[in-house]
Amino acid sequence: MAGTASGVGKTTIASALMGALARRGLRVAPFKAGPDYIDPGYHTQASGEVSRNLDSWLLPHRALVELFVRAVAGKDIAIVEGVMGLYDGRASLSEEGSTAELAKLLGAPVVLVVDASGAARSVAAVVAGFKGFDPDLRLGGVILNGIGSQRHYGLCREAIEGSTGTAVMGYMPRRDDLRLPQRHLGLIPTVEGVAGREFFDRLTRQAEETLDLDRISALAAETALSPGAPELFPPQKVTPKVRIALARDRAFSFYYQDSLDLLEAWGAELVPFSPLEDSALPSGISGVYLGGGFPELYAEELGANRALREAIGRAAEGGMPLYAECGGLMYLGRSIKDFEGKEHPMAGVIPVSSRLEGSRLTLGYRTVGALSSGPLLRRGETVRGHEFHWSVLESGSGEMNAYRIVGERRREGFRTQGVLASYIHLHMGSLPAMARRLVETCVRYRKSVGGGFRV
Repeated sequence: MAGTASGVGKTTIASALMGALARRGLRVAPFKAGPDYIDPGYHTQASGEVSRNLDSWLLPHRALVELFVRAVAGKDIAIVEGVMGLYDGRASLSEEGSTAELAKLLGAPVVLVVDASGAARSVAAVVAGFKGFDPDLRLGGVILNGIGSQRHYGLCREAIEGSTGTAVMGYMPRRDDLRLPQRHLGLIPTVEGVAGREFFDRLTRQAEETLDLDRISALAAETALSPGAPELFPPQKVTPKVRIALARDRAFSFYYQDSLDLLEAWGAELVPFSPLEDSALPSGISGVYLGGGFPELYAEELGANRALREAIGRAAEGGMPLYAECGGLMYLGRSIKDFEGKEHPMAGVIPVSSRLEGSRLTLGYRTVGALSSGPLLRRGETVRGHEFHWSVLESGSGEMNAYRIVGERRREGFRTQGVLASYIHLHMGSLPAMARRLVETCVRYRKSVGGGFRV
């Protein structure tokens, strides 16, 4: 499911399609192209199955195919929502990181979402351009968004099919009650509860009425993919040997599902906890994983939970491994200054404070090199990651930096004792050893303090 650009309705239509096929009794395997954390939440709510990320720049191509094949086992149909426009990727003169590259890696046909609001015959020119741009890409069909009436749909469909020979497989009407909830940071994560069951039922009913589910299913059935030998997961099941606390609530929800699966496959039992609501860390843990999210929106609540902040601080002082990404980095700092300029105390594990700058967005793929050996990387090793944040850091010691940014004259993140914290989001599938190393680091800590583990 690709789009001509961002904002044409890919997530809405992909979620609607997933929900409609799931209601037919199909087991849907949902995916999101690129590093996005929020869209997969809508897929999961709509389909009832966990959505996963497939990023052809972050992940080695063999690893990407391995993760895809593993996820589709036992499913009836896979639906991959693209990123930005069909041909948009990391560079202007290559397909690297684009939806088009991903489609070709998977051998999957593309259904193109076209915003038809304010146009009729002109949409055929748009489709013709996308179809002819890359002859190696198979454009299997088109879905129109923003349709105002049956007559409008008929004009667009006739123009596209008559001029390009590409099948139009339905439409979504111009309806405000089908719009996904948004704010200044983009779509609102589903963990915040703003899109309830009624919303997804409405989406599903519309898809059942105006999308050609039979033709779309038949198109998917033509895909064939030959997987290679598995490289990311252990050859045999590993018995759980360490408990790792996983921050998961409204403030922290940004995780790649495959990263969590890899940690579990290598022997971690992931124990969820809430920095917003819990007064203590889970018992028997030997590590903490603080993912990304929007702690700035909940800074007052996080700051008010002094008991949990102090528990995190004691864990760090005791040498327990703590791994934090982006929002987790902000939480481990001394404080967060919100959009109104009010400062809220955080865990104080690393000597840094963060503040919000609404007009300053740091965004993009990064390659990082480890400045010292740690729980994920050995000194000098490099791995690809992604950065997305509105906040900036104040203070901090350069001697504690975790990474150098390859190709840039800057360092990033913090590495001290058992703590690794960075703005960079990493996918554990990017380097096969990362998940195993993090588990092993936690095991060594457990043994050093004489802790026992019980399933």
